[in-house]
Amino acid sequence: MRRISKLTRVAVGVASIALAATACGGTSSDSSSSDGSADTKGLAIAYDIGGKGDQSFNDAAYAGLQKAQKEFGYKTADIEPTEGETDADKEQRLASLAKQGYNPVIGVGFAYGPAMEAVAKKYPKTTFGIVDSVVEGENVASLVFAEEQASYLAGVAAAKATKTNTVGFVGGVDIPLIHKFEAGYKQGVQDTSGGKVKVISQYLTQTAEEGGFSSPDKGKAAAEGQIEKNADVIYQAAGLSGQGVIEAAAKAKVWAIGVDSDQYKQAALAGYKQYILTSALKDVGGAVYALAKSVEDGKPLTGTQTFDLKVNGVGLSESNPEFAKIAGLSEAVAKAKEGIIDGSIKVKTE
Repeated sequence: MRRISKLTRVAVGVASIALAATACGGTSSDSSSSDGSADTKGLAIAYDIGGKGDQSFNDAAYAGLQKAQKEFGYKTADIEPTEGETDADKEQRLASLAKQGYNPVIGVGFAYGPAMEAVAKKYPKTTFGIVDSVVEGENVASLVFAEEQASYLAGVAAAKATKTNTVGFVGGVDIPLIHKFEAGYKQGVQDTSGGKVKVISQYLTQTAEEGGFSSPDKGKAAAEGQIEKNADVIYQAAGLSGQGVIEAAAKAKVWAIGVDSDQYKQAALAGYKQYILTSALKDVGGAVYALAKSVEDGKPLTGTQTFDLKVNGVGLSESNPEFAKIAGLSEAVAKAKEGIIDGSIKVKTE
């Protein structure tokens, strides 16, 4: 029987794991432990589009890998995607990691769904994990998040911060997952403003293959267009493309809202940080670490594992000192969070 559960705080908190994410680029490599246990192979992750160094989704997963490697002292692997790759390429990548003895093996991103389903059946003794998708399998853990809840809080912040009563949303790819970000954000804006604040939405591409998650230039152009239409707060859920949104917002001296990791604290975005009002956090690193720990403890997680506000699986950062200076913002976010957790606020997913 497939097990469905909500994780408790087995991982680190959202903010701390996001802070641990690094901006390492280049090719991926194995990391041998310092205690001589190089033959013991543990967690391996295969990155989504954008790869390591995206200051967001993939880097958060890498932070979870780093934490597991440090705590369990084993060999890890993190593998980059290739441009224009197919499901067969992903399947080969996952199978190679499993064959080498890594356990667990995690595909970072919904795009690994078909490959994960095929490979997990061939390696029943290996625990697999997939982020942002549900894959059936006795040895598969589906690590999913309540992105709409964090996005609702981002919408509350945007409604409190705007001076033009116009805010923006930039989604990387026009798919159901990103619709959750948009839906929660719009609802948060409308509930907070009483419908007085307009939300301009734009998706960069229809498919991931067109670069919606990996093209900062596309994100920058979209943000510039929204700024021309008077948007003074822009929330992006666009992976690496989101860096272009943040750059455009900073250049125009309007607010940007980051995603997945606390982008105010990302070294590669330091030049724009004063204009990053907040970030909608998604504890991808915590989920990655939680699965690794479960395997290490001999009790592998399987089935759907849901990370929401109740377990600090999603949230909203408050790192920028300006966040606390905006009248009523902190109080409104705290009230909204309480309402979502107690069920008095039902957040839409589409």
